[in-house]
Amino acid sequence: MHYNAMQSKYTGRVLKSAIIIFMSCCLLMFSGELLAKQVKMSKSKICHDSSSPYYSRTKNFTAFETIEACLAAGGKLPKGSHNHNKNGVTKPANSTTSQSYSRSAFAHWTDDDGDCLNTRHELLQDLSTGPVTMSENGCRVLRGRWNDPYSGNVLFDSSKMDIDHLVPLAWAWEHGAYTWTDAERKNFANDPVNLFAVTASLNRSKGAKGPRDWLPSNKEFHCQYVTRYLRVMLKYDFNESARDSIRELRKRVCG
Repeated sequence: MHYNAMQSKYTGRVLKSAIIIFMSCCLLMFSGELLAKQVKMSKSKICHDSSSPYYSRTKNFTAFETIEACLAAGGKLPKGSHNHNKNGVTKPANSTTSQSYSRSAFAHWTDDDGDCLNTRHELLQDLSTGPVTMSENGCRVLRGRWNDPYSGNVLFDSSKMDIDHLVPLAWAWEHGAYTWTDAERKNFANDPVNLFAVTASLNRSKGAKGPRDWLPSNKEFHCQYVTRYLRVMLKYDFNESARDSIRELRKRVCG
């Protein structure tokens, strides 16, 4: 009897300890889940959820259960936020994203002044360092003299040239342009600040690559290229994390 009582008492203690350990583990898991899901409002009143690149860096914050609650308390979304609309509501999986990029989303090579010269030919005309030869109807630039900053060469035949979007349209879309209005995308696609007259083959080798993946063959132009790239990014509403990436690249390229 005495042995059975001792064994029963020991078994009870073991069972009690196991229950306590199990409940502690559950509590830790539940607490961890809550912590992972909390939204942080920084001192500058920016609402960061776990998708924000600044989430882990934000140490001093007020916690909220949802991004909507954070915004309702006077917070605001990070500039260029991808995952929520302006009201803080999480975008559904089929929302417009970089996956649905189409060049037609950017109304480019427009003729806003109605002089029959579109953006391409107006830029060729403006950038030529010598007299230009026009088509018979006066709507196209055929020949001129252009300094190609990408190659460092001088070009004369416009048919061998492209007008390059320094910040490529597809790259821009992926890094924030999909949130812009049609008018903003049109302005961006036709902005001379974002355009260069260059050798066609170089432009096509670049494609939609950003400066971390592609730089012109003319190494003397690298610093100017990245500096101008950043200038365009500051002019338009790009993601702050993308801007920071180009800032870091500029420090390295320009010394």
